[in-house]
Amino acid sequence: EDAVRGMKAGESKTFPLAFPADYHGKDVAGKTADFLVTVKKIEAAHLPEVNEQLAKSLGIADGTVEGLRTDIKKNLEREVKFRLLARNKAAVMDALVAKAELDLPNASVQAEVARLLDAARADLKQRGIKDADKAEIPEDVFRPQAERRVRLGLVVAELVRANELHAKPEQLKAHVDELAASYEKPEDVIRWYFSDRQRLAEVEAVVVENNVTDYVLAKAKVNEKAVSFDELMGQA
Repeated sequence: EDAVRGMKAGESKTFPLAFPADYHGKDVAGKTADFLVTVKKIEAAHLPEVNEQLAKSLGIADGTVEGLRTDIKKNLEREVKFRLLARNKAAVMDALVAKAELDLPNASVQAEVARLLDAARADLKQRGIKDADKAEIPEDVFRPQAERRVRLGLVVAELVRANELHAKPEQLKAHVDELAASYEKPEDVIRWYFSDRQRLAEVEAVVVENNVTDYVLAKAKVNEKAVSFDELMGQA
């Protein structure tokens, strides 16, 4: 981006670009290549005027600017809630892993390594890498992550069993309703989730994690930390 900054339409420029040593394309990894770039067209984004026409185009029910602002506020509040929950959940899970002292079943760890390896190859294939399914990826790369997942899974499963933290039907419905609320036709999204057992199982797993998070936070000594909106949204 820096190399083409300031160029005009129709202008061409050659600039060097260094590829990292671990770049997936072995032919160019660790090397520097010259790129010839020609600017075809320059466009700029223009913010629309905030008026009733914009509100209607965005599907606001009453088609008013006030309705648009209310909708934006609700969406921001929902996003803040989800992000705070995600932060707290990550902190709780990190603490559980750090405190858990147990022997891990090697078969479970190996199975998790295999799943991570398959996922990595699938990702490479999606990126257009040739023969991604045959890519030589050392299994040791995934072992720390696999061990963490297995350890966390065992701890969470025991907490759920011992404290009856299973997802209740009303919790599933409430979570799906909340996920659907940001869509133009929430009833379609709700039906989409409840029409497939696999999708509902994914929601159930999230609800269980939320239950575990709430349980641990209620029992633990918590140090509260204030964060700005930009920091929470990853913009700071």
